[in-house]
Amino acid sequence: MTPKLKIRLSIALIWLFTVSGIVGILSETYRDWFLALTPLNLMLTFLILLWNIRDFKRKYILAFAIPFILGFTTEALGVNYGLIFGNYTYGENLGYKIMGVPIMICFNWALLTAVTADISKRIAKHSAISAIIGGGLMTILDVLLEISAPKFDFWEFENGIVPLQNYLGWFITAFVAHLGYQYFKVKTNLTVSWHVLISIAVFFTVFIFF
Repeated sequence: MTPKLKIRLSIALIWLFTVSGIVGILSETYRDWFLALTPLNLMLTFLILLWNIRDFKRKYILAFAIPFILGFTTEALGVNYGLIFGNYTYGENLGYKIMGVPIMICFNWALLTAVTADISKRIAKHSAISAIIGGGLMTILDVLLEISAPKFDFWEFENGIVPLQNYLGWFITAFVAHLGYQYFKVKTNLTVSWHVLISIAVFFTVFIFF
C-alpha cells in the first residue's frame, strides 16, 4: 500500500467512525449500542495513528507511555481523592476500569497528546512553547468533552458542576505530558492528526446542540 493510499484510507476510517457514531447515538434505537462501542472506537483511532508513524522506533513506546501513565496517575488521584481535577466518577461506557479509571481514558490521553503535539510542533519549535500550545489545545477540547460526558455516561463531576480546577489540572497535566512526549520526536502524520482532532471536536460539538 502506498503512503498516500494509507493516509486516504485512514482519513476515511476516522470519519466513518465519527459520522456513524453521531448518527447512531442520535438514534434512540441504537444509542446505547453505539455508546458501548466507544472504547473500540478510541482504540481503533489510536491504532490508525500508530499505523501512520514513519520509521517506528522502540523508543516511541516510551513516548506514548508518558501520557498514558501520567493520565492514569492523575485520573486515579481524581476519582479516588478528588485531587488534580476535582471530585468526579466514571460511568460504564468507557469500558474496563482499574482503581475507578477506565483503561481507555489512558489511551485517550496518549492519543490527544500525540495529535496536538503534531500540530503544536508546527506552530512553535521551542519545546516549552510547543508544550504550552499543545496543553492549551487539549484543554480547549476538554471544554467540549465536559458538556457531553455526563449525557454519555462517560464521567460526571460532583453535583454536576465542572470546577475551574479541572481545566487548570488538565492544562498542567497536558503540558507535562507534552514535554515528555515531544522529547522523543515521534514522526506521526500531520494530516492524520488534524483529522483525528477535528473529528473529535466535531463529534462533541454536535452533541452540544442535541
